[in-house]
Amino acid sequence: MDAVDHINIDVDDLTPCYEFYRDELGLEVRRPPSDFTGDHAMFQVGDTVVTLAETGRADGWGERGLDHPLDKAHIAFETDREEYERIMGKLGTQFPKQGPYDWDEFEGFYFLDPDGNLLEVITDESPAGERERPLLTHDDVE
Repeated sequence: MDAVDHINIDVDDLTPCYEFYRDELGLEVRRPPSDFTGDHAMFQVGDTVVTLAETGRADGWGERGLDHPLDKAHIAFETDREEYERIMGKLGTQFPKQGPYDWDEFEGFYFLDPDGNLLEVITDESPAGERERPLLTHDDVE
């Protein structure tokens, strides 16, 4: 294998998810929903395509179902420190006992999209100054 070509994310309601990935995460739109006969949208993330597909079978997860972030499959997006901090400022409080995490080579935090899909944003850039919250390790989860 040479690379991950695309990832398909199952959603129940395409419109709020499309807006979330486009506006909140700032992903580059490759093909908007208007390009498709069915309910799909495509984003370009580096060399990988992320496709949203409205199927009506999304997970609908919540914090009570998340004992540990590694208990559920997720998609992790890598970005620079500035964008990481911006997104964490908006979404980093969904799971206050779940991060941000120190994964040795990078720092990351988890959050849900509007349909309950578990996502992570990571950065390998160190912060400039003190942290408001200490970093956790995967063994710190209560």
